[in-house]
Order: sequence, then structure tokens, then C-alpha cells
Amino acid sequence: QVQLVESGGGLVQAGGSLRLSCAASGRTFSVYANTMGWFRQAPGKEREFVASISWSARTTYYADSVKGRFTISRDNAKNTVYLQMNSLKPEDTAVYYCAADSTPYRGAQTVAVLSNYDYWGQGTQVTVSS
Repeated sequence: QVQLVESGGGLVQAGGSLRLSCAASGRTFSVYANTMGWFRQAPGKEREFVASISWSARTTYYADSVKGRFTISRDNAKNTVYLQMNSLKPEDTAVYYCAADSTPYRGAQTVAVLSNYDYWGQGTQVTVSS
């Protein structure tokens, strides 16, 4: 059984920073975590793609809304993925989820598709005050 556990959320003022972590356990990381993604869901809105990273970390993608402010990274030795969030805005307020796609990389058009991810964490709340 694969478990993804997010942490690092909280309340921060606009312009501040947070670092989210996603710790994976339960199976060999390399088997199910080819692409790792971060998604978010604000109240009343659909879950949306934030960022993704390939197994090697050589390939990353970002939503336009966070490009230049957020950085995704991973440490495969620690079975952990991170999301560094800088210059936070009130519109970044949401529950943030990490997800794992066990299929080998299929191209840029697949990383933002929720249904391509096999495992999901329970989410961590990020609230940015103005």
C-alpha cells in the first residue's frame, strides 16, 4: 500500500514563503513514482495542476500561475518531493496535494491530467492572507 503524506502547509502573509513536503512510503519509490506532481484545490473550484517532476528531476513543468515563484524538487533517497513556494499570493490559498504517477514518462501533455496519477496524499492547507 502506497502512502503519500504532505506537510508544511500553514498560514502565511502575502509575499511570504512556504515549503511543502510529500513523504512516500509503502513500496519501492522507483516502482510507483516516475512522475510526481503537486496539485491544489481552492474552495468551490476544481483541483488544478501546479507542478510536476520526472524521476530524474531533469524535467519539470509548472502551471503558468506559479511559474517563477514555485520550485518542485525531489530526493529519491528520502522518498520525498518538495514544493518551495515563494512570493505567495492570496490566490494561492488552497489545499495542496501531491500525487504519484507510476507510468514511465509519457510526455508533457500528460503531467497535468489528474487521472494519470495513481496515488494521492490527503492534502495540506495553505492559506495566504492579504
